[in-house]
Amino acid sequence: MSSAPPPPSPQARAESASASPSNNTPTAASLRSQATPQERFSRNLALLSLIALALLCLAWELWLAPTGRGTLAIKALPLLIPILGLWRYRLYTFRWLSLMIWLYAAEGALRASSDRGPSVVLAWLELLLAGLIFSACALHVRQRLAAAKREASA
Repeated sequence: MSSAPPPPSPQARAESASASPSNNTPTAASLRSQATPQERFSRNLALLSLIALALLCLAWELWLAPTGRGTLAIKALPLLIPILGLWRYRLYTFRWLSLMIWLYAAEGALRASSDRGPSVVLAWLELLLAGLIFSACALHVRQRLAAAKREASA
């Protein structure tokens, strides 16, 4: 039973691609080295709102207005996944987060209209943060796509 050689690492692929003579033209991604202030603002807004929403979900289900034994606090775990992608300005993360966040907006709308007591205020806050995250992600994606279009036409 012979085993196939392991695939090359991403670094080795990048080095071999840069050594190839047909790859001498810079790509749009390589031309930009830093984010614009507007992109930094939208990224920071999305990142801070996401962290605030994760903390709100934990506090809500564990201390402020717990339901059951606090098992609903697990809903905060998916919010931790995109933090690193947002920090690294990964466009794909901004795109899928703008879709995923609607689950939290739907939960906030449902609980704002059906719960009683302090949960209503917390649900409205969840809905507000979800809307803020969506707006920041959509703004960031639009800014990045517009910048790529400008660089492609220049």
